[in-house]
Amino acid sequence: MKVLISGSSGLVGSALCAHLAGAGWTVERLVRGAAAGIRWDPSRGEIDAGRMEGFDTVVHLAGDNIAEGRWTPEKKERIRSSRVAGTALLASTLAKLEARPKNLICASAIGYYGDRGTESLTEESAPGSGYLPDVCREWETASMPAEKAGIRVACLRFGVILTPRGGALKKMLLPFRMGVGGRVGSGRQYMSWVSLEDVVRAIEFAATCSALKGPVNVVADQPVTNAEFTRILGRVLSRPTIFPMPEFAARLAFGEMADALLLASARVLPAKLKAAGFSFKHFDLERSLRSMLC
Repeated sequence: MKVLISGSSGLVGSALCAHLAGAGWTVERLVRGAAAGIRWDPSRGEIDAGRMEGFDTVVHLAGDNIAEGRWTPEKKERIRSSRVAGTALLASTLAKLEARPKNLICASAIGYYGDRGTESLTEESAPGSGYLPDVCREWETASMPAEKAGIRVACLRFGVILTPRGGALKKMLLPFRMGVGGRVGSGRQYMSWVSLEDVVRAIEFAATCSALKGPVNVVADQPVTNAEFTRILGRVLSRPTIFPMPEFAARLAFGEMADALLLASARVLPAKLKAAGFSFKHFDLERSLRSMLC
């Protein structure tokens, strides 16, 4: 299997490249600048289309980190344009190739659903309202040129990806290990999580399962509330969790991002993955955290 990957230097991309190469896939990278790989620059609408013929699958993971820095107007535009413009450029380029890939696997996010309380959300659920749901909706829509050209497109809506190597869990570890961790806000908001290992396995599965197309939720099938997550992480680390972060403090520290990423509730279920026969390796949060941290 010959695969082209954008965002290959990121948390998910680097793990995916190593996994697929170890499984015998031929891995090529879509990169910016002079690094080895096929060059592109989405901000300028530039891409080396001549070198993109003949791949079996393209995995598109590139996008500005939504959890890095406050959401200033400039940051919000970078988040949106890096996803929407990049996906549109890639999808339209693939659609014009003579030797098109069979599959395009695009990253998306459960931010599509917005703040939905205790509602159980599947791929059939309506989108939420607000900045992040709007970005996710535009992001997925940008892949349509590839689908219209006969390429199977799957948009993987990732939940909170857990790994001590980066992302949300890495940021939590220092305060929790120091004994100053605690729930955020009321703690009643649902947190739909997934291990990095299962994310990589789900991408590989999506690339090889012809039945998967359209939106696909990539989350473990046992979402937990923030309060439950806090108790479990404290138990795994053998530390108290008695220092909650009130909503006003979260908003003061993180601005608009707090409402979208820390205080919003999304109880998301992996209906399509389970129906297609995917089996999660990590489905119990405590066992998953223990395997990562102990």
